[in-house]
Amino acid sequence: MSDTQKKYISVMLIDDNEIDNLINQKMIEAADISRYIYTHTGAKSAIEFLKNIEKVDEISASVLPDVIFLDIDMPLMDGFQFLDEFEKLSEETREKCKIVMLTSSINPQDVNKSKKYSYVKQYINKPLSQENLEKLNV
Repeated sequence: MSDTQKKYISVMLIDDNEIDNLINQKMIEAADISRYIYTHTGAKSAIEFLKNIEKVDEISASVLPDVIFLDIDMPLMDGFQFLDEFEKLSEETREKCKIVMLTSSINPQDVNKSKKYSYVKQYINKPLSQENLEKLNV
């Protein structure tokens, strides 16, 4: 797919498990839906990345990820703490970045809790599949 036909300019993977990030990155590459893929092994570094992009107005729109695949269960800052920090970012960032919870958690409380955040658009169980990526509609 040419760059103009790709569904997204960039996506971000946030997962403390590097192997999960690698697998999910390969699935996204195979689906050819994004020009760029950013990976973070911690929610804290991902939030810092987003905050830093916001500081550079000229590039923020082109560098901000269209979709953020977010794990829930991570050390230091979990997925829900990330969402709480995400809420503090600029309106432009919150509108551009659509969040997809990508987790191995089958806890119904996690699903319900994620629905309280308006920018969480989908909840997908790991690992990403071609089918999930084809159905992705955020």
